Amino acid sequence: MSIDGSSLPAPGFTLTPLTRIAARLVPYEWVWARDNEASIERNWQRRLEATPELFDGPVYLASGCAIEDGACEAAFFEVRYSRFIAFRDAGVPDALVANAFAAIVPLSADGAVVLGVMGAQTANAGQIYFPCGTPDPGDRRDDDTVDLAGSAEREFLEETGLSLPEDAAEDWVLLRGDGQLAFLRPVRFDLDAESLKARIDAHRGEEAEPELAHSVIARSRADIDAARMPGFVQAYLASVFPD
Repeated sequence: MSIDGSSLPAPGFTLTPLTRIAARLVPYEWVWARDNEASIERNWQRRLEATPELFDGPVYLASGCAIEDGACEAAFFEVRYSRFIAFRDAGVPDALVANAFAAIVPLSADGAVVLGVMGAQTANAGQIYFPCGTPDPGDRRDDDTVDLAGSAEREFLEETGLSLPEDAAEDWVLLRGDGQLAFLRPVRFDLDAESLKARIDAHRGEEAEPELAHSVIARSRADIDAARMPGFVQAYLASVFPD
């Protein structure tokens, strides 16, 4: 598929429970980006025309992921955001590279899942998923490790205003497919779904430029929105709501 074309339906995702996640920056020559510089620039200009607020800063993509005995080790490398967005818009044409990120999944006390609808000024306007972001230099530590767990907590706090409960479980699940590595940490809050949604939406109202337009509640498979939820979200919700 070309960079300027429409996206294809997401293929199936595999789901792998994890006890630990770790990531490190490594040197990597991205041949696809080198060979497609002109297309990448055209795509970026097209994106800027639609969303002038986009910033071409550095982000991290994954060039490898190994899992052993429930522990995952991922390798990351740094690219400009314009290259990442072109790669994604092109339908992730390089199987050796993945869009990898970590996210907190807020679970309510009454068994629902709360998700966010991305704001109009974002690259993913209108899409519905868990508060998260592509890892960037703010997640890099002095020893070149990438703090995925910290990235997930930071993004969650920024977008929802909520801190994690002190006794929150630290189990992870990896959703892998469609050129993505989605590291998800389900966290249960002592609030029902409507109260949790109200807290998140109240925080959004206090921000000058909130990333989330509003939040939504999923209680069953009937709430899966195939048109606006990325494949990893659909796959996760299907695993949570098997009926």
